[in-house]
Amino acid sequence: MKSVFVAAGVLAPLAAAHSIFQQAGSGSIDFGTSCTRMPPNNSPVTSVGSSDLACNVGGSRGVAGLCEVSAGDSFFVEMHAQPNDRSCANEAIGGNHFGPVIVYMAKVNDAKTADGASASWFKVDEFGYDAGSKTWGTDTLNKNCGKRTFKIPSKIPAGDYLVRAEAIALHTAGSSGGAQFYMSCYQVRVANSGSGQLPAGVRLPGAYSASDPGILINIWGDFGTYKIPGPAVIDQSYF
Repeated sequence: MKSVFVAAGVLAPLAAAHSIFQQAGSGSIDFGTSCTRMPPNNSPVTSVGSSDLACNVGGSRGVAGLCEVSAGDSFFVEMHAQPNDRSCANEAIGGNHFGPVIVYMAKVNDAKTADGASASWFKVDEFGYDAGSKTWGTDTLNKNCGKRTFKIPSKIPAGDYLVRAEAIALHTAGSSGGAQFYMSCYQVRVANSGSGQLPAGVRLPGAYSASDPGILINIWGDFGTYKIPGPAVIDQSYF
């Protein structure tokens, strides 16, 4: 899906198209939703100060499953509009819900019990906006049947982690509180790692402000470049 810009102040047509990050996988392994802290519905979080910003509504509680991977493995997260609907014929997130896709990780003592809001999150992947092709991160999800693939950093210590996948829909972000945050957390155990130190992290909530230029923005006007919210992706030396 490509965004079509209109003059600032002109309302673009909107459609309800809420979505959920649901499944995960690594290489040829499909974990399904076995390690996903699934939110109760596909509605967004809208307050950057809410504890729900970490792992979504109800996401402070863990589930029974763990997705086991090795450091350096590829990993994918997968978004769809409706629970258990993995049909590639349906958009992962539609209705003009344009915006960035971001993936964080956080080292925790126990992925099944960590609450997320007290974790230290470091960013491992992102796609904001490519002005040349007028492509948003959410466009890439729709193109790839809801999947976003990234690499588990090869130098991070072994142990339990939460992986946090997020899409921020900016179609109504021209006024404060209009951005919509869709996220889920995955419980992951990383093995065979290097002995590197953990990257510096941020708190969620805490890392975002309602006035951040990547959160308070009119994407229907000529906004120029787009600044993805939060910290930069960690240094390539970790990968």
